[in-house]
Amino acid sequence: MATNTTPNSVTPPQPQFSRMEQHTKHEQGWRRVVRNFTPSWFSVSMGTGIVSLLLHNLPYNGIWLYWLSIAIFLLNVLLFLAGSVITVLRYTLYPEIFLAMIKHPVQSMFIGTFPMGLATIINMICLVCVPQWGQWVSYFAWGLWIFDAAISVTVALSLPFILMAHGEQTHLSSMTAVWLLPIVSCIVAASSGAIVAEVLPNPQYALWTVITSYVLWGIGLPLALMVMVIYLARLALHKLPPKAVIVSVFLPLGPLGQGGYGAMKLGQCARDIFPETQTLEQTSGSTFYALGFLVGLILWSFGLVWLFFAIASIARNKTFPFNIGWWGFTFPLGVFATTTCQMGRELPSEFFNIIGTILSIFVVILWIIVSIGTLKGVVSGKLFVAPCLADLRVEDKDAGKTA
Repeated sequence: MATNTTPNSVTPPQPQFSRMEQHTKHEQGWRRVVRNFTPSWFSVSMGTGIVSLLLHNLPYNGIWLYWLSIAIFLLNVLLFLAGSVITVLRYTLYPEIFLAMIKHPVQSMFIGTFPMGLATIINMICLVCVPQWGQWVSYFAWGLWIFDAAISVTVALSLPFILMAHGEQTHLSSMTAVWLLPIVSCIVAASSGAIVAEVLPNPQYALWTVITSYVLWGIGLPLALMVMVIYLARLALHKLPPKAVIVSVFLPLGPLGQGGYGAMKLGQCARDIFPETQTLEQTSGSTFYALGFLVGLILWSFGLVWLFFAIASIARNKTFPFNIGWWGFTFPLGVFATTTCQMGRELPSEFFNIIGTILSIFVVILWIIVSIGTLKGVVSGKLFVAPCLADLRVEDKDAGKTA
């Protein structure tokens, strides 16, 4: 028997929404901020943190600079916590973005800014909070440093390997100095370890921290120097980077400046801790101290070469668009200024003290300029752009064609 079908019995076709349409719905309001909050935003914490350290350790200091450094330190803590919360939201609400970010050859490198931003906070805790609140804060800073060191090693080893093992073939012309960011995190953690060791009341814990910091320094600096060789070849063969990323030419100052500062601070710690813990020979600490200053002086001198290249590159381009990469001005110049000031204290030398003060003031002025530009970009929303999301959109488009 035939069955009659009426129009009412026909099920209407259900609308099909592509993943791209679903993503579009999430690119408005606060969700747009969360989706586009890339790891590069932690460079804001790096730049703000180094300014607080410079003002605190300025050779020609005053009480008003001390309180100003504390105010900027508190601002840095708020920025870091806010960035951490937004980052957790980003990868919790949109877990697919994490894989896209890790595979991106540029954005993934900025993961190194997270431990470096945290290191500036740890340093200020040791310099400001420990003298005021007592020994328990030193152990709190030590715990934070252990976490920071573990993250730094993980980032410094895994990200270069991911760059080697996954993705499309990388051309030398596309290489930028951001390759240094995950590697420099180890050098920053080593320098921070020296500052933490100085405030630890237990000499044995301090010794462990110093030895571990030397290992971190040994992981980071030689690898950074190798990357700098590749970067120099890229500049010679393929000329200066595009204007959008021209600020990255300052990044080689980071490993050289922080490496020199770390060598001097670790040598200082070795001079004090080795005899107390009967490590090696009686004079070993003094030998480490002298070698630390020698290495710091050599790396500082090499930094002058890259400082010239960077200034000449900026002068040649004259104008270039503002973006989040402008924070690449502050931290590399800041750690170079920190090394200069440290050399002035060790010698002692008025020459290095004056040069360090001039560089520090220049970094503070740059920080103010970049902060104003960043604030405008945040208000307008122009800075919330995540290049790694383009890969997701391509996947969505391909998935739609397949369906």
